[in-house]
Amino acid sequence: MRRVLSDDGTVLPGAKVPDISDDDLVALFDSMLLVRVMDERMMRLQRQGRLGFYMTSIGEEATHYAVYPLRPTDWVFPSYREQGAFFWRGYSIQNYIDQLYGNANDPVKGRQMPVHHSARWLNIVSISSPVGTQIPQAVGAGWAARIAGKDDVSMVFFGEGTSSTGEFHVGMNFAGVSKAPVVFVCRNNGWAISTSREKQTAAKTFASKAVGYGMPGIRVDGNDILAVIQVAQEAVDRARAGDGPTLIEACTYRRGAHSSSDDPSVYRDAREPEEWARRDPVNRFRNYLKERGLWTEQAERDILDKHNEAIAKVQRESDRTGPPPLESLFEDVYETIPWHLREQRDWLLSQPRVKSPHQH
Repeated sequence: MRRVLSDDGTVLPGAKVPDISDDDLVALFDSMLLVRVMDERMMRLQRQGRLGFYMTSIGEEATHYAVYPLRPTDWVFPSYREQGAFFWRGYSIQNYIDQLYGNANDPVKGRQMPVHHSARWLNIVSISSPVGTQIPQAVGAGWAARIAGKDDVSMVFFGEGTSSTGEFHVGMNFAGVSKAPVVFVCRNNGWAISTSREKQTAAKTFASKAVGYGMPGIRVDGNDILAVIQVAQEAVDRARAGDGPTLIEACTYRRGAHSSSDDPSVYRDAREPEEWARRDPVNRFRNYLKERGLWTEQAERDILDKHNEAIAKVQRESDRTGPPPLESLFEDVYETIPWHLREQRDWLLSQPRVKSPHQH
């Protein structure tokens, strides 16, 4: 397994540290803290009944930054636990919370479940609830770029449970045969909801599945952000050079519940997340930055204050924002709305309206 940092954040003997500027190292830590703060705040909102649904990524944040080597023109096909990938590519706190509320400022106009973000302007494709659907899409996008003569790369994220689906095998096979420029990032967090890793596959590792499709399979410590970026950089370079796809297995652990609708205490030992907390990716990276002289307690307090204040401000604005306009139901499907849908829209808009609980 590829590692750069030890569990306490010191560089391992003989490890090659990826070439990342000091400014970017601090920015990466800033972004990881934003994900951690956001998860804690949004889960509290869900428990207060103000959000219908939420999914945290506590303990898995380092895997998000596999997107670090990508260019803006590359494509990202996320699963539902890559908040940091969105933030790193420019998704704002406002975009994030408005989507959770499904209000009038929601980039997808309230048409998706909370946590199912989509950012076309950042080349990030919509998250889907069905697992694995994004894999053939990513392969198709990568292959299309190649046909169009571009050197853009597709990166697709999924959990290890998704490797049991047909979409995984279809996508991997086509990418291997066609040498599509795709980076597969399998986030192995130990549990596919309540199904343990041992009950998901007889394979020794998930990375080993790459062999059957004629591509490299690399295991990386998913709690080590430097190692994640290092293997992602190699895979992206390989794809961009026309040498084909790579499967990355990022080994991490889901310390929280699968979602706000899940109770992991009924299917796993409570000592498991406690043991993994000692390998926390944020703590490891913090210690590394401290060794480099790039971290201070005051700087971290400033970052946390900045994120907490920004989230609170956006939350207040989102609370005051009403739902998407009713007529938006008829938008974005046809370039020109057909006559029968225009009639339905006009009839709907002519009917009495019930006041929304969002309208004060």
